[in-house]
Amino acid sequence: MKITIIGAGAIGGNLAAKLSTAGHDVQVADARGPEAVRAEVLESGARAAALADAVQGRDVIVLAIPFGVAGQLADLFASVPDETVVIDTSNYYPGMLTEPIEAVDNGQVESAYTAELLGRPVVKAWNAALAETQRTKGAPAGTPDRLAIPVAGDCEEARRVAMQLVDDTGFDPYDAGTLADSWRQQPNSPAYCTELTLEELPTALAAADRAKDAAIRDTLPERFAALGANPTVDDVVEMNRAAHR
Repeated sequence: MKITIIGAGAIGGNLAAKLSTAGHDVQVADARGPEAVRAEVLESGARAAALADAVQGRDVIVLAIPFGVAGQLADLFASVPDETVVIDTSNYYPGMLTEPIEAVDNGQVESAYTAELLGRPVVKAWNAALAETQRTKGAPAGTPDRLAIPVAGDCEEARRVAMQLVDDTGFDPYDAGTLADSWRQQPNSPAYCTELTLEELPTALAAADRAKDAAIRDTLPERFAALGANPTVDDVVEMNRAAHR
């Protein structure tokens, strides 16, 4: 597939490498220009591209950008065909990674807010796994205890495409239903960054509690500080799991 990833940070860089390795035609765009894309992001065959050019003639566009900034791309996406699948990977951390957003604080689902800003539907994927989990813990399909990633979206075909790409990055895709249900994979739900298998993930999604999970999310700075210097990915996963015991 022809795939553009907007954003070249940890998540965008991981996806560029993994999807290129899987044989896809991958372009990486950064709002600061092609020169801002680090060389290691392109080592597996992805190409840096100017933002305006990178959204044209593509099958899939992945947004690996901070939550709440999708509105800055609305004019750019106005010319993107309706059949192009757009995947949102972002998460809302008010007061930590972004300013509080009233609509989301009042209950609007994160990716529904992103879709509204962008002016087109999106699929939610790759948001519920740590960047280091995505980088190091992918495995071939059929591997015992392969980790799973939830995928939510309103268009069945777009959801199917996103699920296939999740599989290509080394994780079992789980059909998490419509975008309205994607709050179940938002921070800090039982399914969020807890490294679950395909068998375990449905139970975790069903156990989500919007008020409780948001409260856990808002204690992240204190919980993370308690891990001490240089916590491992396993330390962070255990911290997230412990919050729901």
